[in-house]
Amino acid sequence: MKATLIRLSTRISAKKDLGAFPKGARDRGVALLFALMLLVIMSALGLIMVLTVSPDMMINGYYGNFRGSYYAADSGMNIAREQLLNQTVSAFNMTPCPGWGGGNAPPCDQPPLLANTGATVLNTITTNYGSFSSLQAGQAVNSWPENFAIANTANCANSYALAPGYPQITQTGTPPNPVENSVYTYRFNYNLCSIGRAQSSQQVVTTEEGSLIYTINAQTSSQQQINASFAAFGAFIDNYPPCLGPLVPGTMTGPMFTNGAWQFMTGGAYIFTDPVGQHQPDADYFFNWSCIQSPTSSYTYQGQTIRPTFQQGLNLNQAAVAMPQNSFSQEWAVLDSMGCGEGTNVCGVPTSPAPPAVQHSDLNAKLKNISGTAYPSGGAASGVYLPYSCTGGPPCANTLNGGGFYVEGNAAIVMSVGTDGGGNPTQTYSITQGGTTTNITTNIAANTTTVVSGGTTLNVAGVPEDLVTGTATPATMLYVNGTITGLKGTGQGVPAVQDGVAVTIAANGDINTTGDLIYAHEPVTENMADTLVPGALQMTQDLGLFTATGNIIMSSPYANHNVQVDGSQAAVGNNCAGNKCGFLVNGCIDTFNNVGGQIQTNIFGACLNVQNTYFDRRYTAIAGFAPPWFPSTTVAATDIQNAVTPLVTNSVQRMSWVTTPQ
Repeated sequence: MKATLIRLSTRISAKKDLGAFPKGARDRGVALLFALMLLVIMSALGLIMVLTVSPDMMINGYYGNFRGSYYAADSGMNIAREQLLNQTVSAFNMTPCPGWGGGNAPPCDQPPLLANTGATVLNTITTNYGSFSSLQAGQAVNSWPENFAIANTANCANSYALAPGYPQITQTGTPPNPVENSVYTYRFNYNLCSIGRAQSSQQVVTTEEGSLIYTINAQTSSQQQINASFAAFGAFIDNYPPCLGPLVPGTMTGPMFTNGAWQFMTGGAYIFTDPVGQHQPDADYFFNWSCIQSPTSSYTYQGQTIRPTFQQGLNLNQAAVAMPQNSFSQEWAVLDSMGCGEGTNVCGVPTSPAPPAVQHSDLNAKLKNISGTAYPSGGAASGVYLPYSCTGGPPCANTLNGGGFYVEGNAAIVMSVGTDGGGNPTQTYSITQGGTTTNITTNIAANTTTVVSGGTTLNVAGVPEDLVTGTATPATMLYVNGTITGLKGTGQGVPAVQDGVAVTIAANGDINTTGDLIYAHEPVTENMADTLVPGALQMTQDLGLFTATGNIIMSSPYANHNVQVDGSQAAVGNNCAGNKCGFLVNGCIDTFNNVGGQIQTNIFGACLNVQNTYFDRRYTAIAGFAPPWFPSTTVAATDIQNAVTPLVTNSVQRMSWVTTPQ
């Protein structure tokens, strides 16, 4: 029995050894094993991550330093190029000169730019920026550390010299002083090398080759006062309140000024080739319709930068420019070729009081329609009238003795060019009121005006003339006492204004331009250079659009939704309502081009993608040149001169651009 108990006890011990422990006790070794295995795996993964991230961090660091150095070099390049432009422009002799060279008093007896200008300007730039200069200044004081240098090294050379064959000189005078009113064109070839450096010693070298082209026109002292015409502006806006809305992007040449604030947006390029000025101390920058005001010429916000190109500077906080006074009466100009009112002795100079208003009796005494019927003394609702008389005879001879044509009531106008049987150029105005169309054709060479309506033809000796200066000059005032419901040429790209024709179209209401209205031959190049074409100073074609009570409204009937209207266009008035005297768009326009300028009292929103203004530089190059009977300003001669100088225009042609890490 005892043995049995012992054996049993032995069996029980064996059973206990085989698994009678508490639940889970036999798994403890396996958990430790798995923990050790996971630790090894995690250590391996950590090592792999370190080995993977380290090269990435090195690459990112290298890339970040490279990009910083790249942007530093690019910024330095832009600074150097602008310095070349600005310092060369400032080196021109801006003394009002009738021309340069023999026969003129000093300093006009010498070319407007010294022969060593290129070397002097380049030396100044390499001296100022020969060592690394920080870009952390102004609005960028907390930006990424970047530096640049414009230095001459073995691998980085800079040059700036006059191109062979320059300057080119256009001589427009006559002996004994053939350089009278000369035009000088200088072309400088440049090679710039900018070294950029960020946080480390890594550097990037950017090189650029190109040409800078400058054109300067002679200017007489008397021009300072005569050019008080507001045609001397490429753009002028009186009321442009801060944060009203951004300007449409595009290329804009000619002097620009606003008594408010210029405003810019993202999504398009702004290029200004001439001085840009404003009365307000800050320019406005729109980012997703958030308006930020800044006294700088560019602004960066949340990674977006608005950087208009100001080739001749943005001048803020300037004295306001007085609104143009309509010193002429366009109605009187039709009647007497003067535009001053009967009995006044001074014409073309702003006076107070203004010329007396034209009365029905004045129209009745001077105007007749195609049938010879005088303008009704009690007024008329519609009709086309001319200032002509019939003398001698019988039969009598019809003679034109005024400055243009008078349209009573609303009308649509189509302009076209042509020639007579002898090849002489002609200008035709097709005026439609209701179902009646009146065609008026002027022939300057033959000195005749022909009017056709229905089956009636009226032949008149003479063409409209401007007598303001005391010398009769062919010029036309087409005055509409109502709204111009449509104004255009005969098709897209088809000339509408003949060579030698100077005309101003004025309305006592809105002017709706409904298609292309362009010169037969453009006086300037339609590009950023905007230079006078050969022979431009002898061209006399000139178009003005003017309303003192309405808007100039643009629309395009063409498939590409583009339109071009040339000439100096003015929607200005001293008593304009807040919704009048500006430029509007009917529908939407893709690209609007203008060879001339735009002047307006108010500015409005428009469905317009691109607007290009190519300033007609004859307005500042030729004394007194402006559309006939165009509004002028009462500001002092020095003020308007400051607004339109310098008379140097410039352009940049970039030939090559290369970036190399060092």
